Amino acid sequence: SQAVQRRVAQVGFDWEDIDGVVDKLAEELAEFQEAGSQEEKEREFGDVLFTLANIARRMEVDLEAALREANRRFYRRFTYMEEKCHKSGQDFAGLSFDEKNALWEEAKRAEG
Repeated sequence: SQAVQRRVAQVGFDWEDIDGVVDKLAEELAEFQEAGSQEEKEREFGDVLFTLANIARRMEVDLEAALREANRRFYRRFTYMEEKCHKSGQDFAGLSFDEKNALWEEAKRAEG
């Protein structure tokens, strides 16, 4: 997505500034929320991702590297949560959402 967007930006098909892209993201999110069929949801979700890729390009963020790192952080935090429950004899699946969320916040703090 970023390569496609870089290519079209080189010939002037680009937003004037980042605010236009952010506004487009809000529009795409609204369309996704309003989508009725699975086909519409998939199409609109693709548009959301494409717009996020455009924001990343404009901000000089490598989208794929950022997503890989987000996956690593999530995995480390979730593993922390599971290990904490295992050590204390708690059943992770049996915790309430609030208890799981508190563990998530603890994992984030432990990560630094």
